[in-house]
This record gives sequence, structure tokens and C-alpha cells, in this order.
Amino acid sequence: MSDHPRDRFDLAPHQDAERAFTDALSRGRLHHAWMLTGVEGVGKATFAYRAARRLLGAEPDPSRGELGARPMDPVSQLVSAQSHPDLMILERAGEGAKLKRNISVDQARELPEFFSMSPSRARYRVAIIDAADDLNMNAANALLKVLEEPPERGVLFLVTHAPGRLLPTIRSRCRRLNFPNWSVEALGALVSRQAGLPDEEASRIAAMAAGSPGAALILAGDQMLELDRLARGWVNEGRGDVAEEIALSAKFRGADGAENFERLFDRLLAAVKDRAASSSGREAAAWSETWSRLSVMPDQVSGINLDRADVLAAAMAEIGRAQRIGAA
Repeated sequence: MSDHPRDRFDLAPHQDAERAFTDALSRGRLHHAWMLTGVEGVGKATFAYRAARRLLGAEPDPSRGELGARPMDPVSQLVSAQSHPDLMILERAGEGAKLKRNISVDQARELPEFFSMSPSRARYRVAIIDAADDLNMNAANALLKVLEEPPERGVLFLVTHAPGRLLPTIRSRCRRLNFPNWSVEALGALVSRQAGLPDEEASRIAAMAAGSPGAALILAGDQMLELDRLARGWVNEGRGDVAEEIALSAKFRGADGAENFERLFDRLLAAVKDRAASSSGREAAAWSETWSRLSVMPDQVSGINLDRADVLAAAMAEIGRAQRIGAA
């Protein structure tokens, strides 16, 4: 399964949202701007691409859900190839794999020109902003100008993980579709089906994913279970194998170093938080303080360029301190 929502055909994010959209479309009451809200990874961008394919004329495939389309349909192929002339995407993606800091005003200013032209292959022109949270202030104001003068036969999808950060004037001009968190059971079934993991491992990943199918599938493919086991072993049983830590330190360098560090620290923080919740009295206070100390360490790494291996050693020292208090 591709990581990018434009290539997802078999994941229907939310039936009620899809039904609301197709109902508005069939009744000729299609709103010009849709604000898609929910936690990151819950399927908002996937929905936006599914809806875009429908508006751009892809042949429906009901076996793939309310907004399902055939992957081999020419429209679907153009969308996946990022070459459909009636679809515009605003996102932070820069050259190569590097992400830009935000969606710039120059990008947002392309919207009026895009919508000023008539559709060339479809009935509609469609723009997806993924995510609207990434718009800088000038870009948000440029978007607002488009919303104030709705384009004829134009539809915008604004993906947002934090709608409260958007300008109230933007929110008020959009129809909102909320995408609720998935249940642990639904996430476990998804992981088991897509990643082929045993039920027990799929359930553990589902519990880590905090209601997000996107997060669950990433966790299933990134050795997160092993990192989770390692982190919980350090927290609950002691420091463990120093050679193992040295091997991990080597993974913190190079192109994937930052990502590997963040994944391990994510599981380490989760393990400390669970230990604090399951403790009482002085021990619970010690683990809560440890969590507070550890939670700022990842930002210190990026902010003042600390060595990741040194930060891991400092984290282990904090964990050891909490363990000694618990054992006293």
C-alpha cells in the first residue's frame, strides 16, 4: 500500500462523510469549499483524493466504497501521476524528500488563476490543500480571497488537523466534515489485513496509533513493535544491554538518524507515561517528573543541535533515577 493518499483506493475513510458528499453532489447542492477535520492520519486526505476523482469523472467502483473508483481508469491514473490538468495540490513538499517549512503565499496565489480557467477535461476544477494548517498568514489571506468569491465549477478541499488554527473567516466559508478516530478494533483489523501481522501484534500497534489508520500502517511497517519492546524493557526492567544502545546510537546518524531517534523517543515517552499511570505515591511522582524531563529532549536535539546518542544517555539516566526511587 502506497503511503500517499492519492494512490489509496481500498481505504474508505468514513462512510458518513462520503455519503454526505455524494448526497450534496447528486442533489446539485455541492459546496465550493470543504473543511476536512480530524487527527492526522485518520483519512482526510484520502477522502479528498477520492472525492476529487469522482468530480474529475473517474468511473465509480462501488466495491471500493461510496466514492470508490477504478485504479486503472484514465482519470485515476492521471491523478496518481500528478498530471491531471483540472487538479491542483497545495502542500509543503519541496524538491526531493525535503519538506518546506510551510505552504507559501506564492503557492496560494496560484489558486485564483487556476480557478479562473474553465475545466479542460472534467466538469469541475479541484484543489486540495494538504494541510491548511501549513498555510502561512499571507497564504491564508490569499486563500480567503478565493473563498470570498467562490469559483464557478470549482471545489476546494482543506485538510486540517487543527481547525482552530485557521482564520475564523476561512472556517465560516467552508462546509465541515469531521472524521472521527477509528476504534482500536477497527485499526487492529486494518493492520492485520494490510500488513499481514498476527492479531496480537496488530492489536498492540492499534493501541499505539491513537485512532489514526495512517499512523497504524506506518507503525506496522517501521519496526515500531521492536522499538516499543526495547523502550518498555528499559523502563520496566532496567537499562539492559549497553551494546544494544551503542548499536542504536549508530542508527541516529546519517539520513534516517532524526527519524529513527524520534520513533524511539516516542515509544520511550509512551512507556514512561504508562509506568507513571500504573504507579502510586512517590514512585508515580518520580515517573511523572521523568516524563516531563524527557518530553523536552527531542526539541532540544533539533533546537540546539545536541548529539542524539548523548541525549539518549541522558534519558537513560533519568529513567534510572526514577527506578531507584521506585525501588527505595
